[in-house]
Amino acid sequence: MTKKTRDQDIAFIQALADLIKKNDLTELEVLREYGEDDTLNVRVSQIKNVAPQPIAAPLTDVPTLQSAPASVPSAAPAGNSSEDPASHPGAVTSPMVGTVYMQAEPGAPAFISIGSKVSEGDTLLIVEAMKTMNHIPAPKSGSIQRILVEDGAAVEFGTPLVIIE
Repeated sequence: MTKKTRDQDIAFIQALADLIKKNDLTELEVLREYGEDDTLNVRVSQIKNVAPQPIAAPLTDVPTLQSAPASVPSAAPAGNSSEDPASHPGAVTSPMVGTVYMQAEPGAPAFISIGSKVSEGDTLLIVEAMKTMNHIPAPKSGSIQRILVEDGAAVEFGTPLVIIE
């Protein structure tokens, strides 16, 4: 590679960086072929700072959502609507961040349903984290009283998943 070609490549890369900023792009990739054995493959990207969403905005919607079930008291069991499911003594919480799957594979029957009996060690559901399927076992024997997550839902560490009594 000659000094002239190298200087042209640097100018080309700088022009790409300017193009990204000017057009508000996040990434640009170019393959330049000079000959059979001489190519330049360049990817220029920029990280955009996303402004964090204010926490107060979602909280303003919560009272509206909670007020609707309160008008129909027969829809929720007594005492459970105001109680935090994570504080329930039979709550099983997520040990990791991931995606919940209620069955072993698509189309297969769910591991559990409301009212089903489980024994200690039975698989309740799967939490996928980094392409690893982690079976979540029942910590005790009992029956499933509530399922607090939906199939395919994202969960955080400590998110209540099910309640066993």
